[in-house]
Amino acid sequence: MADLLISALLVIGGTFGLIGSYGLLKLDDPMRRLHAPTKASTVGLGTTLIASVCYFWFFRETVTWHELLIVVFLFLTSPITATFLAKVHLHRSRRPEDLPPTGTDRPWATYETEAPPRD
Repeated sequence: MADLLISALLVIGGTFGLIGSYGLLKLDDPMRRLHAPTKASTVGLGTTLIASVCYFWFFRETVTWHELLIVVFLFLTSPITATFLAKVHLHRSRRPEDLPPTGTDRPWATYETEAPPRD
């Protein structure tokens, strides 16, 4: 049963990595191109590292904390990095008047010059 779990996690990780690499090459817009590898790195590498943790837990009867720490660090930093890259792309290639309306009286948060007043 442990072999099946580890194999499934590795296949899932490899599939996400392959799809993310394909998306990085084939998607045309930089914002779409940014989405594919961030999901692939988060889910693909995360499941591969969890498979490594399961292997050492089931077959070597030890817990490896290195992989778990890498997964936590990856899950925390990957979305933040993608957000910063998307904001840079937005500021370099789009004007505020070209963006769709926000539906409120405030502009897009990335273009605000001052913080909104607090109640």
